[in-house]
Order: sequence, then C-alpha cells, then structure tokens
Amino acid sequence: MDNRGSKDGITIKKLQWSLPIALHHAGASQEVSGPSEALDWMSRNWPDARGPRYVAARSLCRAAMSGRKSPEEARDMFLSAAEEARLSASVASAALRATEH
Repeated sequence: MDNRGSKDGITIKKLQWSLPIALHHAGASQEVSGPSEALDWMSRNWPDARGPRYVAARSLCRAAMSGRKSPEEARDMFLSAAEEARLSASVASAALRATEH
C-alpha cells in the first residue's frame, strides 16, 4: 500500500467522520464525509470565505488531517461554519444514509 500523504500509515484522504454532513446548496445536495472533502468543498463551493467559523473550520480540518485534532471536532466546526454561511446542512443519520443506497 502506498502511504504517501499519510500520517502513521493512515492515508489522510480516507480520514472520515463517524457521521457525514449533508449539504444542500444551489439546488444540489452533497454528502461531505471527512476533513479532506470538507476542505475541498469549502474551496470550491463556499458562498462566503470570510466568516470566523469558516476560518476555524478550515484550520480544524487541516489539524484533523495532520492528527493534531479529532475528525469529529473538525466536523462540528464545519457544521457550525455552514450555519454561519446560511447553508442548509445537517448531520446525515444512519437511517437516511441506508435509504439513499
């Protein structure tokens, strides 16, 4: 297994939250399942990249990816930043996820 871009042998890209965030923006829905996806979503789709929670969410996602913070802390701040930006976002429930597959 190729461990480039890894922390202690764990591929950073695969770091996932226990429950993903469901986002609804511009008529589309997307599930964001971890810090890497959250950073990507924020850089491509975020409506206002200036809010203090946005800045904190980006920082916590990077910290989670490097092992300095827990992925769940990053998820909670990402959800808070989505609220700040007035995005429709929620923690995806296991029951909802089962019906989507």
